Amino acid sequence: MTDLALLAAAVLAFGLISRRMERSILTAPMFFVAGGVLLGPSGVGLFDLDLNNGTILVIAEVTLVLVLFSDAARIELGTLRRIASLPGRLLVIGLPLTIAGGTALAALMFTDIPFWTAAILATILAPTDAALGQLVVTSRVVPARVRQALNVESGLNDGLVVPVLTLLVAAAVVEEDLEPASYWLTFGAQQIGLGILVGAVVGGLGGLAIARASRARWMSGTFAQLAPVALAILAWALAGEIGGNGFIAAFVGGLALGRATEAGRRHLLDFAEDEAQLLNLTTFLIFGAVLAGPVLDELTWEVVLYAVGSLTLVRMLPVAIALAGTGLRARTVAFIGWFGPRGIATIVLLLIVVEEENVPGSENLLPIVAATVLLSVFAHGITAAPLSRRYGRAMRTMDESDPEMASVPHVPTRTRTLEGER
Repeated sequence: MTDLALLAAAVLAFGLISRRMERSILTAPMFFVAGGVLLGPSGVGLFDLDLNNGTILVIAEVTLVLVLFSDAARIELGTLRRIASLPGRLLVIGLPLTIAGGTALAALMFTDIPFWTAAILATILAPTDAALGQLVVTSRVVPARVRQALNVESGLNDGLVVPVLTLLVAAAVVEEDLEPASYWLTFGAQQIGLGILVGAVVGGLGGLAIARASRARWMSGTFAQLAPVALAILAWALAGEIGGNGFIAAFVGGLALGRATEAGRRHLLDFAEDEAQLLNLTTFLIFGAVLAGPVLDELTWEVVLYAVGSLTLVRMLPVAIALAGTGLRARTVAFIGWFGPRGIATIVLLLIVVEEENVPGSENLLPIVAATVLLSVFAHGITAAPLSRRYGRAMRTMDESDPEMASVPHVPTRTRTLEGER
């Protein structure tokens, strides 16, 4: 049986029980990662892909692009303006502190890894993946400002760490021949600036063109759903061609599309989100077979301890520092701190580094990153529903005049369950 047939069989198998699974703790990423481990070389050996196969990287990159684009297009800009300070703090304060903390922990625990490689490891593990805790960012029992803050943080931190990662890889490869600081400042500004520019132009103009063509009845429903996929890939590819960051371009393009076609964005994004979901699950199946499975055979206590530390202390302490002074209660800060899962972005960044053969000690990154993502898939997947329910109940008991309560809509528990918000 070919790898493609196995993937199709896995999608069909989960699809047949998907509605039943919505009421269980088993999430789709958990199912596909476990399926990859079972079917891969560490299991029955039916699913056999080479890690150095360039197709794997392309699939992972396109997956991340579509996820970023559709997540951004779903954001309500009015709500975003009201809660901008939260994701801003998480990105400007929390993200650098997370990279610094992860670097320090790696340097302390893995003395055989060079400093620059330790920093690369921390950077790879810094971006979050809201999809692994999808229930948290879609359930209306969670305050809108918290949901949107986690979603925006997840959307932007992927792209923001890419220039940092590129700098660190260069430092690791040619440590004795680094470019001056001005070069890297220019490089970072170019990556971010051009990424934003391309995303805004492609998403904005593309959204206006779609809206006009739809009003004039020039565009069929099929192509109205295909158009967002094309715009996402166009923004990503074009930004990369001119020296910008394609992931930032994809996220900003989604924001611009959502603004330009606000009334019909839900209809437009249906197909893009379905495609992103399919590619997402494909990536997790490949991850289980190619990375997670082999890692299970060589786990050490140091790797497990670092993985736990990365998902807890290294994430939650910077979040607490970043949100200090916002007036948020400890339960909200802890909730935001815990739900920083590592997923598709981390896998993509790892594959990018693996392709760079000259990074010293890069072979040590594979088991550490794979173990962290594997732990995150299951830990965040299992806890998303119960912790969201508990947090939502606690928020609903607060006084109506409380600032945190203002963003919590009334959700009748008998007619709207957490599982129904998926």
